Amino acid sequence: MIMAATIAGLTVPDSAIAREATQLLRDTASDLLFQHSMRVYLWGALLAERKGLSFDPELLYAGAMFHDLGLTDGFHGSSLRFEVDGANAARDFLRSHGIVETDVQKVWSAIAFHTTPGIPEFLHPEASLLHVAAGMDVAGRSYEQFTDEERDAVVAAYPRDEHFNAQIIDTFYEGLKRRPATTFGTFNDDFVAAKDPGFRRVDMCSVILHSPWAHYKPA
Repeated sequence: MIMAATIAGLTVPDSAIAREATQLLRDTASDLLFQHSMRVYLWGALLAERKGLSFDPELLYAGAMFHDLGLTDGFHGSSLRFEVDGANAARDFLRSHGIVETDVQKVWSAIAFHTTPGIPEFLHPEASLLHVAAGMDVAGRSYEQFTDEERDAVVAAYPRDEHFNAQIIDTFYEGLKRRPATTFGTFNDDFVAAKDPGFRRVDMCSVILHSPWAHYKPA
């Protein structure tokens, strides 16, 4: 698919870095994740426009392209959180293109924290926008902050059909089932629990109550 130059009044980044990031995602991810990632950029940019937030479109675009890369086949053997895999891949990519380290770290933190509620909004605009945009596309969070016309334009350019909800859950599960321990302390364990009847969530209270301190006796 050729990227539309303008969608819902927004110009999609078309720099050499943006094109390479797009091609990398196209080469490694499913069409579902590609379409999702494009919509994530657009939701984020639209929200920034509405709120009058100053942000770097190229950095947000890179964040959108890499934010779910850790769920793809190339990372199924990883023992890291999928968010960290994507963040590390984005960091390496941006460094290889000579992006200044402060901007590299912006993209890294935006991706690493994009599934963590309550933190991204206190970092920088790119992190806040990526977090909200990913939540919008997957779960409809902040849905009401977009107009019908904006939603229609984005989905017309990068389709989100009636099968997306079930398919994105499957995608998360496939990316996490070999490393379920990385879901502790996140909502990612919901994806594993939904698909694996034998999965047992780690209960933090049980961890505390059965820690080595349970048998400690002060001298």
